[in-house]
Parts: sequence; structure tokens; C-alpha cells
Amino acid sequence: MIRHGSSLVNLLAVSYFVLVLRNRIGIILVTALAPAVWGTTYLVTTELLPPGRPLLAGVVRALPAGLLLVLLTRRLPKGIWWLRALVLGALNIGAFFALLFVAAYRLPGGVAATVGAVQPLLVAGLAAGLLGERLTLRTVLSAVAGVAGVSLLVLRAGARLDGIGVAAALGGAVVMAAGVVLSKRWVSPAPLLATTGWQLVAGGLLLLPVALLVEGPPPAGLTARNLLGYGYLTIVGAAVAYALWFRGIRALTPTSVTFLGLLSPVVATLVGWLALGQDLTPAQGLGGAIVLGALVTAQLRRPERRVAAGPDHAGAGPDHVGAGRAATGTGAAGERPSGGAGTVARSGAGGLVG
Repeated sequence: MIRHGSSLVNLLAVSYFVLVLRNRIGIILVTALAPAVWGTTYLVTTELLPPGRPLLAGVVRALPAGLLLVLLTRRLPKGIWWLRALVLGALNIGAFFALLFVAAYRLPGGVAATVGAVQPLLVAGLAAGLLGERLTLRTVLSAVAGVAGVSLLVLRAGARLDGIGVAAALGGAVVMAAGVVLSKRWVSPAPLLATTGWQLVAGGLLLLPVALLVEGPPPAGLTARNLLGYGYLTIVGAAVAYALWFRGIRALTPTSVTFLGLLSPVVATLVGWLALGQDLTPAQGLGGAIVLGALVTAQLRRPERRVAAGPDHAGAGPDHVGAGRAATGTGAAGERPSGGAGTVARSGAGGLVG
């Protein structure tokens, strides 16, 4: 009896989760968990990991998580997907982590986070060119507001600028934006967890020689706290978070997903205030409100275009309009049918996507 009751509870839980994922708002909320988790990376890095090893953290975060997902799914790429997995892994994981590392070491965290906040605008432009997604004024204004909000949230007066650091931060935003758009364009026939694992393995392998060259071999005496931190980054920060992130990319438009990445510096700021006792100023509160406003505005659906009745459209109703949308391959929100951040800068408020 107990066994049957437990099975029923598990079935209901799984059914509820599936229903949530099928609902657009539910998909947005679940996808938002990924950048929210990435916003905790700074706390984990500073409190649990050995200092001065951000590239090692990137490798340990990506490679074991990817191998675990590949082992669980027991699926390897086939044909062109060997190359695509390598490209996506380089863009979303390897190159992004490496560029973020350079930006973190040459810029204050607030500057790096502010430059990285241009990613939604980059994704919107790339999606318009590669996917035919409509670039609207609302999207552009929301992206500009997002940058302004992040700057209020994390940028400090007198922050120094470094040309190489700014270029690295901008490069990180570009490669991540390209990775998001290509992840939408290249929909793998394999299960989501398998493709997530491929990208994590590819990105981790590309990052491994860079970490060894720059930081040397891993430290010999890792403590229990270090192992706990690495375990969190591997399981929660990579395996779970990236699976949710790529699931969102499959179900939503790339622009909608990338705006959710603005949650990362918001969460990093809140975590720094709650857990580390960092100050939270009114300007930061205003910045957080602007970021959330831009994020919500970017998720709103565009109103459906009504077809004027005329001789050629007599009797045309909702089915006619829906057929027109199906012919273009987009929905009312400009979404295409679903196919089947790294180490944080050294500022408590400098959470970055990935």
C-alpha cells in the first residue's frame, strides 16, 4: 500500500512538472532558475574554493558535469553533431569562461558585469539576422534599460577601465550571444540532457589546457569545503542550470531567454547583502527594479495582428490567422516551434551569466 501511494505521489509530481514546463510562464520561471543559480557563484567561489583558481573552477564545473550527463544518457554525437557540439561548447562554455576570466582579472566586477549586460541586445540582433526573429523597439529599449539597471546595481564610482579587460568582457558577451542563437538554430535530435553534456564536455576540454598553462596543476591539499564548493558548481551550477538554460532556449525565443540572464547580477547583489553583509544602497535598489522591469517587459507577447475582412478573406476567422502564423513559422510572440556563467568577477555585486 505504501509503495503504491509513493508511486502515485511521484507520478503526480512528474505530471505537475511536465505541465509547468509546457506552460510559457512556467518555462520562463524554470529557465530563470539557471541565471539565479549562476548569481550564487561569487559566494561559492569566495567562501568555499581555493583563491586565485577561476579557470580551474571553470574546468571542474564543466567537465565532470558533462561526463556525468553523457554517462547518464549514454548518447554520443553523430555526424555533423560532433562539430556542432564542439562549436556550441566553445561558445557557451570554453571561450566564454576564458574571456570572463580575463575580464574578471583586469576589470572591477561592476564594469565587467555592465559590459556583459549588452548580451540581450547582441542576441536580439543575431536572432534577427540568423533566425528571422523580429527586432522591435520594445526589445531595444528593454536591452538599454537592462544595461542601465545593471550599471546602477553593480558599478562603483571611480571604477578603472582597462582596454583588454573591456574587450574580453565584450568578447564574452558576443560568444555567449552567438552560442544562444546557434543553440536555437541547431536543434539536436538527441535528448536535451545529452546535448547539454556534449557542450559541457567540449567546453571543459577546451578550457583544460588553458587552465593548466595559466594556473598550473590543481592544488594538492583540497579541503572538504573546497570539495563541497566544486560539487555545488558541478551539479547545481552546471549539470542542472545548463540543462534548464538550454531547455529554455529550445522552448522560447533566444531574446526572451537571454534577458533572463540579467537576473544573475541581481541575485549576486542580494546574496552579497544577505550572506556577506554587503551594503545595499538606494541606487542599487533602483537598478535592480529597472533590471526586473526590463526583464518582464521583454517577456511580454506582442499583440496578434488582425486580418482585415475583405473579398478574399470572407469568413476568415482565428483559424485563418493561425494558419498565416504557421506558414511563417512563428507564433504571436515571434517564437519558433520548439525542437525536439562562468566564474564571477571579484566584486560581490558582479554576478555574470554563465
